[in-house]
Amino acid sequence: MTTPAVAAGRQRSGGASEPTGGTRAHRKLLAAGLIGSSIEWYDFFLYGTAAALVFPHVFFPDSSALAATLLSFSTFWAGFVARPLGGLIAGHYGDKYGRKPAVVVCLLLMGLATFLIGCLPSASSIGVAAPILLVVLRFVQGLACGGQWGGIVLLLTESASPKKRGFAGTFGQMGVSFGVLLGNLVFLGATAAISNEAFLSWGWRIPFFASALLFPVVLYIQTKVEDSPEFKELEERAAAGTEVVAQAPLVQALREHWRTILLGCGLLAATNALFYISIAGVLSYATAELHMNRNDLLTISMLSCLVSVPVVALSGWASDRIGRRPMILVGGAAIVAWAFPYFWLVGTANLVLFFIAVTVGSIFQSMTYGPIAAYMGELFAPNVRYSGASLAYQLAAITVSGGTPFIMTALIAKTGTTTLVAVFVALMGLVTFCSAWKLRETNPAEVRNDPTAVPGAQLVG
Repeated sequence: MTTPAVAAGRQRSGGASEPTGGTRAHRKLLAAGLIGSSIEWYDFFLYGTAAALVFPHVFFPDSSALAATLLSFSTFWAGFVARPLGGLIAGHYGDKYGRKPAVVVCLLLMGLATFLIGCLPSASSIGVAAPILLVVLRFVQGLACGGQWGGIVLLLTESASPKKRGFAGTFGQMGVSFGVLLGNLVFLGATAAISNEAFLSWGWRIPFFASALLFPVVLYIQTKVEDSPEFKELEERAAAGTEVVAQAPLVQALREHWRTILLGCGLLAATNALFYISIAGVLSYATAELHMNRNDLLTISMLSCLVSVPVVALSGWASDRIGRRPMILVGGAAIVAWAFPYFWLVGTANLVLFFIAVTVGSIFQSMTYGPIAAYMGELFAPNVRYSGASLAYQLAAITVSGGTPFIMTALIAKTGTTTLVAVFVALMGLVTFCSAWKLRETNPAEVRNDPTAVPGAQLVG
């Protein structure tokens, strides 16, 4: 068994050298992180597309159209309810026993739960047991998703050279866009190949069965990828008896960094709200209320995700050169300004204007999302980093992400307009801006200009 990691007094950067094996090993790690996170997020977001377009018919056939959609999105929310718990569990063991073991377990759980969703009988076959089993498996998906993000981004950033952590972290962040892209591609392929009746009957299962592709990636990470050099240094100091073993990393993170955890949660408010509206909320709204074509909307969603990939990478790269906070501040402010134009354009039911709304919104939310992988880790001490970063990230999931499509559907049903949804998005943008303004910069000019300095090495405020 590996030696547990340690409790550092205040934040320490750790070693931050290139990973064992040099740049070739690091490139393999970046590729594994990108592929693993892409398939993991494919599994998680696939559910959102199905919840908007399929599950109301399959699991809630006896409800009205509105009630079925709300019920379907409530099961979608279950995954986000589970994510903080998954982050807590994985963070505890990831801080004590290593980033890699926690990542491997989370990826296995996600692949298995997603595959089993594809095996579920419909409500017409087994009645109320069908949606109950759906919620259980969605909860397992949430546990896995909640744990994997922190592990993957820490493997990437802690194994990168100090001046390239922002860019390295984006290989975990870009998995979100690729996950949505893959999910929509599979859905479009299935709907193009078979009739709508066949798709609702059995074709929707095909994208869920495709999650089996995650298992070879898990095997590769388990056998070929080493844990991060920074965690290994913590192990060595613990083995040498120079530091005290942390028995409860989560408790320590909450006790010493609770303000940072709450502000870290706020960093994600804008990007999460707009992202989940774009991949789930407006899909349901545009098909049900605006009577737009489902496949056209899925195509637009894919194109906007393609645009977001380089923006995520560039924003992470830029954060290595100008700091983490500027990109998040600009992105948050832009989302505030775009909230109302976004819904005005969507409401036209014009495909070109719809594309502009979603794509411009995707650019702004990607500007805030790219630097967050490195930034979130640098805000916490290495010995509680997995716990602190995961808790902050997953708190945003349960408070903003999962409920956003449900809130959007309910507000539109109540008021008949998208005005209050636009207000909600603007408020989330303001929360992100204020959170970034309040937090310290972990990669300031004096660190960027010093070849020996490591981002995040300052004491946590």
